Amino acid sequence: MNHQRKEKQKINQRGFSFVELIVVIVVLGLLVGVVGPRVWSWLARGQDVSVKAQISQLEAAIMTYATDMGHFPASEDGLRALIENTEGSEFWAGPYLSRDQVPLDPWNNDYVYVYPGIHGSEFDLFSKGKDGIEGTEDDITNW
Repeated sequence: MNHQRKEKQKINQRGFSFVELIVVIVVLGLLVGVVGPRVWSWLARGQDVSVKAQISQLEAAIMTYATDMGHFPASEDGLRALIENTEGSEFWAGPYLSRDQVPLDPWNNDYVYVYPGIHGSEFDLFSKGKDGIEGTEDDITNW
């Protein structure tokens, strides 16, 4: 009889009960429900900050290009003019970016460059944002 009781205790001690598993799942669900949205908003804010920093770096490179060349890159050449001498000019002193490629925004889209600018600046530079559509409220611009 004593042997059977020890055998039952061993069986009962092997794993979690169904109730314990349900409690753990509920607690994890609550954590994801409360913490998840905050983490998601922090990530989205981080992408916006990253775009603003990249736009500032690109603006500085464009200004350096303009100082060397005497004019801003043409819209047709776009930001490519910062990494290659699209005009074949002897005044070009690039590449003007630290890498030999124009960065993409955090959503893997090209930055849009327009010269002359139509929003009150010498040139317009912006990201189309997460939705990838120009002219929507999630665009991040230099104006």
